[in-house]
This record gives sequence, structure tokens and C-alpha cells, in this order.
Amino acid sequence: DLLLLPSRDQGVCFVGTREAVVQAGRVVRRVHGRDVLVLHHQGALYALDLHCYHSGGPLQEGDIEEFGGRLCIVCPWHKYKITLAEGEGLYQAVNPLVKPLRPVWCSKGVKQRVHQVTEVNGDIFIRLDDSAGAVESDHYQTEEYRAKLVQGSSDHQAGVCVDGWVGV
Repeated sequence: DLLLLPSRDQGVCFVGTREAVVQAGRVVRRVHGRDVLVLHHQGALYALDLHCYHSGGPLQEGDIEEFGGRLCIVCPWHKYKITLAEGEGLYQAVNPLVKPLRPVWCSKGVKQRVHQVTEVNGDIFIRLDDSAGAVESDHYQTEEYRAKLVQGSSDHQAGVCVDGWVGV
């Protein structure tokens, strides 16, 4: 069977087989010039910008945890919590008018760009999110930022991606 996919202009990119992604747990790909983390967790596949919106931390090294009933990746640098499905930044807040005082998880809104993952016959494809308006994680996809990474310390070298799989 011939599998017809949308053209490159429509933002679709093959990133690997389901088997490879599941086995690795997390893979990093450059998808049409954008550094993307693709991960498998509890049977689901997710894709989001590789670098944390807050300070460019390496999300491929972050833990997956649940906060307020939502799965999040936790940035290893500053512990920012980002929902896997929506890219929302979460924080805890307390309403002083509600007794007893209890912290609740609240959203800062979408901070991390997330991308559509599709599986076709065991192959995984990513469609980049092209929604209008800037998202904070976009900054870390610029050539200016990539140039800083290349010139930066060895601490940042693990975040530099090349076309193809990167071992994480």
C-alpha cells in the first residue's frame, strides 16, 4: 500500500516508528527546522518544543509528574511545570478568602508550543503547531538562540540538535 502524506509545506514530518519511540521513551528531532521533544508516557505520545519556555532548559531530561490531575514535564533547571497535552505553565496558588487555606494548581496559559502527533501503520508523524501568535518557547527556536548554544558552555551542548535522532 502506498501511504500518501501531506507535503512538507503542510508541516508533517516522519519522526520514527512507534516501536523506536516507545523503546527510547524520549527522542529529539529537528522537524522542519524546529527542535522538538517526542515522548511516550503511559501509552500516549506527545510532542513539544525541546527547550523550556522559561530559560531554555533541556526538557528531554525532565521528569513526568501529575499536578492537579494533569500530566506535566518538569524542567530540570528551575522545576517549571508544563502540561504535556496543552503546553500550559502551571503554578500553585492559595486563595486567602477560602478557608481552609489550600494550594491549588492554576494555569499561566500556553507557554510551551505543543505539536500534533499522528500514528499511521506504526509510523509516527509530527505536524508542527502553526497557530498564530507567539508562544514563549518560540524564542528558543531562533537562529540567534541556536548561535548562543553553539558558542555556549558545554553544559548547553546536550541541547543542540542535528537532523536525525539524538540520543537521550
